[in-house]
Amino acid sequence: MPKNKGKGGKNRKRGKNEADDEKRELVFKEDGQEYAQVLRMLGNGRCEATCIDGTKRLCHIRGKMHKKVWIAAGDIILVGLRDYQDDKADVILKYMPDEARLLKAYGELPENTRLNEGIASGLDEEDDGAGDDYIEFEDEDIDKI
Repeated sequence: MPKNKGKGGKNRKRGKNEADDEKRELVFKEDGQEYAQVLRMLGNGRCEATCIDGTKRLCHIRGKMHKKVWIAAGDIILVGLRDYQDDKADVILKYMPDEARLLKAYGELPENTRLNEGIASGLDEEDDGAGDDYIEFEDEDIDKI
């Protein structure tokens, strides 16, 4: 049998998530960058996002973030726009929920942007009914059937 010469397995390579606890400085957009909200994940390191300027773009997650920063639908991200392709962009940074709330408070994000929830989860809010979705039958109605 060959001798194991490695230093450990998959969990050692994965490392510890100690960097999540520390506060980082809030990054604002610069020239050639735009804020966006993820519509859906497409796989293969790509996602579809709606930018604040109203354009829907196919975004590529950069290698530094790939398999380290998990992006889900509804997240606020910072994308780098491409000069030669307007319908594609590169994900530079994912904002944590508290950072996204700060961006909204500073007026960087429009007021109608929904934060900290998925795109599909807010559909039930328009239904302001009392929740009585059942039908009550009288005894006479049952006899007619």
